[in-house]
Amino acid sequence: MLPPTAPHEVTNQSPPFADIDLLATDAALAEAVAREAGEGHDIPALAAFARYCGSADALELGRQANAHPPSLQAFDQKGRRRDFVEYHPAYHALMTESVAAGLISGAWDHLIQDGEVPRPGRNVIRAARLYLAVQMEAGHVCPLTMTSAAVPALLAAPDLAEAWLPRLLSPSYDRRFRPAHTKTGATIGMGMTEKQGGTDVRANTTRADPAGHPATGEYILTGHKWFLSAPMSDAFLVLAQAPGGLSCFLMPRFRPDGTLNGLHLQRLKDKLGNRSNASAEVEFDRAHAWLVGEEGRGVATIIGMVSATRLDCAVSSAGLMRLAMANAVHHARHRFVFGRPLLESPVMTEVLADMALDVEAATALVFRLARAVDHVDDPRARAFVRLMTPIVKYWVCKLAPPLVAEAMECLGGNGYVEDGLVARLYREVPVNSIWEGSGNVMVLDVLRVLQREPDVVGMVVEDLSEVAASDPHLKASLARVEAILHDPRSLDRRARQLVEILAVVAAGAVLRSHAPPAIADAFIASRLSGAPRATYGQGIDWTDARAIIERAFPGA
Repeated sequence: MLPPTAPHEVTNQSPPFADIDLLATDAALAEAVAREAGEGHDIPALAAFARYCGSADALELGRQANAHPPSLQAFDQKGRRRDFVEYHPAYHALMTESVAAGLISGAWDHLIQDGEVPRPGRNVIRAARLYLAVQMEAGHVCPLTMTSAAVPALLAAPDLAEAWLPRLLSPSYDRRFRPAHTKTGATIGMGMTEKQGGTDVRANTTRADPAGHPATGEYILTGHKWFLSAPMSDAFLVLAQAPGGLSCFLMPRFRPDGTLNGLHLQRLKDKLGNRSNASAEVEFDRAHAWLVGEEGRGVATIIGMVSATRLDCAVSSAGLMRLAMANAVHHARHRFVFGRPLLESPVMTEVLADMALDVEAATALVFRLARAVDHVDDPRARAFVRLMTPIVKYWVCKLAPPLVAEAMECLGGNGYVEDGLVARLYREVPVNSIWEGSGNVMVLDVLRVLQREPDVVGMVVEDLSEVAASDPHLKASLARVEAILHDPRSLDRRARQLVEILAVVAAGAVLRSHAPPAIADAFIASRLSGAPRATYGQGIDWTDARAIIERAFPGA
């Protein structure tokens, strides 16, 4: 009889990527927070959240939430409409942690605290929490982003704000499906796009008819939404055609009498990624909703929400880029090929260092934008927010997919299977380029700023010029910007080029001002001059690539 086959020993595999301190190992993040937020913040609390987000337990919750996506229960067992979306317990555990960490309340808690004033740097600190939370799991932050971003819109309706803000800004996550006024916490989703229009929301056909006395602000909505994000939210901001034109409404899941509102979920979208988070198609069957702002000014009312969610898209992409790059470095540090660690192969070292440059630049730029949001009372900061929000979203969100693909390639077959983390990240990152406006929508927004608010562009370019004056690459690139701006005949055709140059110059300016010189030199020279490059690992052979990697993700 043959002896039983002994199991083979597994060798030359990298250890699990888990129990990572996501703040202590990320110099770019730590420096951005210290630089942009200023003093007076609870950095130990942020550090504790970073340790939790990188823990094996948190990453396992993220895996489970994506392995068991939400399911729709449109009817109960007796055939009555239920319109309920069931999530895995892991999703609720993630929500509990992130709500308690301030992903919703971080920028707004002064609104429900008597005598409090907005804390300096509050949007920077919230952005840091978001950057960390998406590394734990990205899908669950969708309702958190929308709830936080809904606050400016609700402030346009003081009665609604008074009724809803205490629950929206609560540190408690309450998963129960019941009227919001009976809960300890609440979330808000969003429904803007329809089948026939998509981004062109002025083509919406959903009808809003006044109900009862006009002073109540109550309307009855009939129509549909092609994408209703986070359908288990307690209420939604939606756009509909009122007698006075396209208007913004708050639509709760339950009517004031406690019965289910007329939101009939048709199906959940079968999405490429973002699978832990549900998105639904919905029909409005005489659904009750309340006017937010003025009739006919729906886009103007909701635009603050859109701007905030665009910032979150960019921050999320930067966080996911960071996680993918760190995974690749971790693997290369422990995997031996031809008798030496993969990290010691010059071609791999330059690929990883090149990726690290984009991660650092994206991180620096998104936190520079978050700081500007904290200072919008200042005209120059307000100009930066107005022009650079669509530019930063465009550039950072477009960097993420190719970078994550390169990270997956660094792991080889181990990166391509769903057992690991990077395959999920690869499916996740495209959503941020699409949600809240695709690349061309961002470009068109920039063109509107150029046409309608030329002073805004002038202030931003002037500020960038102060830094660029001492750097020939930045200076030459700004001259290209000026040439495009002064040739209106070709502006439409060169708009994407303009947006990308401005993004890279702005990122380079932050790095030149604050990053180690070697980082700034490598990024600016390789991105703004030299030979054309279509893939990572080119144009930085003159740098200390190992030093760049050690800064990006230090070895044990």
